[in-house]
Amino acid sequence: MTQGLSHLGLTVSKLEQTTRFFTDTLGWRLAGEKPAYPAKFVTDGNMFITLWQVSNGDTVVNFDRKNNVGLHHLALSVASKENLVILHERFKTVDDLVIEFGPEINGQGPTVHMMIREPSGNRIEFTYKP
Repeated sequence: MTQGLSHLGLTVSKLEQTTRFFTDTLGWRLAGEKPAYPAKFVTDGNMFITLWQVSNGDTVVNFDRKNNVGLHHLALSVASKENLVILHERFKTVDDLVIEFGPEINGQGPTVHMMIREPSGNRIEFTYKP
């Protein structure tokens, strides 16, 4: 049947900043774009994320998991706890990025995770499972 995630589409209010977050901060590459749409496509080599610019950033309504249907957050795996710590330190230097919480044990463990809001406000969780 299914074989994993092909791609994920995210609507963003800050297309350029969010694209730079994925490419410059996470090391993904820009795989394409549609300026007239406008949209950019980024990949880590395994999956793609489509970033769509909202038509009017002034009228954006932020997601509320108790009142909206939609994506609560995206969770990305990292290869080691050290990588999680490196990302946490890197995130501290990114403008318009909010760190909701730094690396911590998830529940009873052993997974370690952290949560951020990228420059457009979408929540992204980073996890390491030993």
